[in-house]
Amino acid sequence: MDYRGTAQQIFEKTGGKDNLVSAAHCATRLRLVIVDNDKCDNKAVENIDGVKGVFFASGQMQIILGTGTVNKVYDEFIKIAGVSEMSKDDLKKEAAKKANPFQRLIKTIGDIFVPIIPAIVASGFLMGIMEALNFMVNNGFLQIGTEGSIYQFAVLFSNVAYVFLPILIAFSAAKVFGANPFLGAVIGMIMIHPNLQNAWTVATEGVQKTQEVFFGLWKVDMVGYQGHVIPVIIAVFVLSVIEKKLHKIVPPMFDLFVTPLVSVFITGYLTLAAIGPVFVFVENGLLGGIQKLLTLPFGIGSFIMGGLYALTVVSGIHHMYTVIDMGQLSMYGMTYWLPLASAANVAQGGAALAVAVKSKSQKMKSVALPSALSACMGITEPAIFGVNLRYGKPFIAASIGGACGALYASIAGLGATGTGVTGIFGILLHLHNPLHYIITMAIAFGSAFVLTGVLGIEEDTDEIIQTDKKAAETVGLNKNDSNNPDSRCDVESENEAVETREYICPIPGAVIALSEIPDETFASGVLGDGIGVKPSEGKVYAPCDGTVSTVFDTKHAVGFTAEDGTELLIHVGIDTVTLKGGPFNAHVESGQKVKKGELLVGFDMNEIAAAGLSTVSAVIVTDSAENKKIEFTPRA
Repeated sequence: MDYRGTAQQIFEKTGGKDNLVSAAHCATRLRLVIVDNDKCDNKAVENIDGVKGVFFASGQMQIILGTGTVNKVYDEFIKIAGVSEMSKDDLKKEAAKKANPFQRLIKTIGDIFVPIIPAIVASGFLMGIMEALNFMVNNGFLQIGTEGSIYQFAVLFSNVAYVFLPILIAFSAAKVFGANPFLGAVIGMIMIHPNLQNAWTVATEGVQKTQEVFFGLWKVDMVGYQGHVIPVIIAVFVLSVIEKKLHKIVPPMFDLFVTPLVSVFITGYLTLAAIGPVFVFVENGLLGGIQKLLTLPFGIGSFIMGGLYALTVVSGIHHMYTVIDMGQLSMYGMTYWLPLASAANVAQGGAALAVAVKSKSQKMKSVALPSALSACMGITEPAIFGVNLRYGKPFIAASIGGACGALYASIAGLGATGTGVTGIFGILLHLHNPLHYIITMAIAFGSAFVLTGVLGIEEDTDEIIQTDKKAAETVGLNKNDSNNPDSRCDVESENEAVETREYICPIPGAVIALSEIPDETFASGVLGDGIGVKPSEGKVYAPCDGTVSTVFDTKHAVGFTAEDGTELLIHVGIDTVTLKGGPFNAHVESGQKVKKGELLVGFDMNEIAAAGLSTVSAVIVTDSAENKKIEFTPRA
């Protein structure tokens, strides 16, 4: 492959030096921050030799080249472009600078909530399960003891993330705003202190106590902030401002005890005296307005928002919806927004499946099928960016399908007991009313599928021939469905006799379908077929005898070549390149020959999770020897 030629074409088709802000790369993608996206010829970039896909995300143009290729193209690219090397973190900062204030606000909200979503999901799932169990027990459908420790402890565990939500939000927000996260947690604790009346008792008991503030200027209710979101974020932002100012003016010898004391006291007083009351009013007004919209007669408000939801995903503002979900859970005991989002996501899957059926391009079929499944599980980026938006009409059909599903959800009064999960697994948050949830999803999926079939897709025959030929040349694989029941990766030649090769899964844990990996590049299959793994142990082993072709500088990914010539990419976690090697320990070097079962890399799963990143890993077959069938079997 002509790496310089590829780099030169990318440089030209993305608008040249005047349109380039900065560049970086990860294990599989060349990441560019562009001045004007409209000056980029995306289709032309997709047809460049070696390019396997193009999409925009997080303010970056991301060009998928694959392991072993991306670093070589990148080296040539920065020479041609005349830019200095930049880390992925630095690139994200550059991308953020381009964003307008509203985009930065949405990004900030996303950065705060993404790390705490696992805790919210865990509590939400358990709340849904316990609610369903209570219903069945109370109505005589199930006979189980409710006084035992398991049942009682489960009740206790089910709402713990929501009871202490201000602490979780405050800790995460402090990290985002650059404050001491433990001081942030203290502010969260102040806002739900036992000496304050529990906010959830006010409706039945009324306000029990008030307090004069600012030397008698006004009175505030001595009520806690259980379930509130916006007041906590604002309070921690104020903390960050005060703490940073004090670090600058307090002498170093006093800084250790003066800054924390003063920061917490001033912020705590301002929070209870002004920030909390004001922004509770703002939050309640926002939530009330949204609820009025969703409850408009005949479900018209939900219909509109269900249709527009996918557009908010494209624009990147959907991260703010966690605030709505959490607020509604606190105010109403359920979120009526999540079923709407679930309908919109599943509809994208229906449209993508229709594209897979109608498309004449084998490459598009291989992308659309796993993308459809991924969307039905709540991960819509592969379907939206890789399939539906490409043809336009499927995206419109999916938006209409999402609107129809949301309409039914509104009429049925469907609500979720938690947040963070949509699609198929979202039913666990709707166990109190599973039938209406299933009908909602069926309407959304079916409408999008049928409408896509009616509207059709416009494909260029020459482009189909070109892209399929290019896929065969660059990938070198005939991809089969990666979602087979035993979650194996099978790669074989259709025209000649094949020889089966069986490799051991390199990472201990549960093997999952490729489409279930929470990253659009891996899930869509553009890098090659393969499997996902939910690790049970922080170790990567050699799947067979072979050679370690590449150990990345950040040690989060390993390139491996089997003795039969098969090339693999073993990528630990999602977006773990940002950790700069911290949780990883390489036991081999590039070019080293190893035996089957030999330890390649060790990693700390807890450290990865603490950083708010997923440990789900990918094992990708990036190339294959001729006439070979590759199977991965789970480790014993």
